[in-house]
Amino acid sequence: MATTKDSNTSSGDRRVRRTHATLARALLELVEERELSRISVSDVAERAGVSRSAFYDHYRDVHELAEAACTAMIDRLIRSLPSPGPGTADPTDEVTQSLAEFFAALAEHGGLYRSLLGPQGSPRVADHIRRRVSLAVRERVRQAAGEPPQAGAEGGADREDDLDVPAAFTAGALIGVATEWLTRGCPRSPAEMAALTWPLFSALHAAVMR
Repeated sequence: MATTKDSNTSSGDRRVRRTHATLARALLELVEERELSRISVSDVAERAGVSRSAFYDHYRDVHELAEAACTAMIDRLIRSLPSPGPGTADPTDEVTQSLAEFFAALAEHGGLYRSLLGPQGSPRVADHIRRRVSLAVRERVRQAAGEPPQAGAEGGADREDDLDVPAAFTAGALIGVATEWLTRGCPRSPAEMAALTWPLFSALHAAVMR
């Protein structure tokens, strides 16, 4: 009987994951066509081929779906961010490649990130992204200083009273530049953005490490 129960649980988990993926794909398609603020639950459900009630079985609203849909992508962006270290101030260094990948990943889903981070975007989702990047920056600095990683540092829960001003400042600057670039239609290539951004990003890291 235990095997049957485990099998049913696994099957249910797979169905939930498939539904989440289907809804996320539908949202990603829709935000390439219109702003997030103009997308309704009915729009997403219709595009995904599910009922409104099925949507509400998993998410409270479109903004919660947007947050969930971008979480995996944000995690990949976080992992692509460069870490400070000896010799990384040179803009020709291979470390700038990781920053270029960060901008390239943003551009790949430009419609989504413009909707989430632009002037008509979602403050809740923008704050979610900012917090995740801030935690990632903090962890990069800890690693560079030879300190052990903190549990859940990249995207995990954070203490409300644990204010890290340098990490928050760095994350805000990076997200600000990325948002400006996206809302202007990505006028420079990811490689150009990396070359322009890395000296500033590196300087912020250097200030934090002092």
